Amino acid sequence: MRNKYLYVIFLFFITLNSCWFDKSKPNRVYMPDMYYSDAYEPYSDPYPNYKKTLKKIRIPLFIKGKTSSLLPVKGTIPRNSYGFNFYKLDDTQEGYNLSKKILKSPLQKSEKVIEDGKNIYKINCSICHGENGDGQGFLVKKEKILGIPSYKDRDITIGSIYHVITYGKNNMSSYASQLNEVDRWKVAEYVMILKNK
Repeated sequence: MRNKYLYVIFLFFITLNSCWFDKSKPNRVYMPDMYYSDAYEPYSDPYPNYKKTLKKIRIPLFIKGKTSSLLPVKGTIPRNSYGFNFYKLDDTQEGYNLSKKILKSPLQKSEKVIEDGKNIYKINCSICHGENGDGQGFLVKKEKILGIPSYKDRDITIGSIYHVITYGKNNMSSYASQLNEVDRWKVAEYVMILKNK
């Protein structure tokens, strides 16, 4: 019987210890470096204490300019992670017209590219443009959006599709923040298949 009371008292103190009333201050800090991490200012010396404590350590990158960012390698050309150059046509009517004439997809057309484009299209585009590109998506049928044309009725090219996905046009806003450059080309490839069906 006595052990039972000791067990209840022990559980009471464990609960009291774990349920602290002031939630902004933890009762026990088991890993202080997780709670109180060192904050670094951008472009500052990440090792300020080395100069005070160990004067022999000299990091060449931080001696002159005191920066934490690394410089690009000499002779390199900036590109995005997919290896394409960034899109350079302007968000103007002239840029749109130029995209129709000069833009070609850098992707090699394959079943995988078309399948990926179809899946991305279903997630992002079909709600307005419809599963078949006929302009009869769910939102159009529910009369939430009006005036979505069929791809067959439009004079579009793969370049103009990419341009519109990147910048948006009329009621459609840009999808550049939702779709990366490769995914935009995949969707453009799939839209051309829907247009030519």
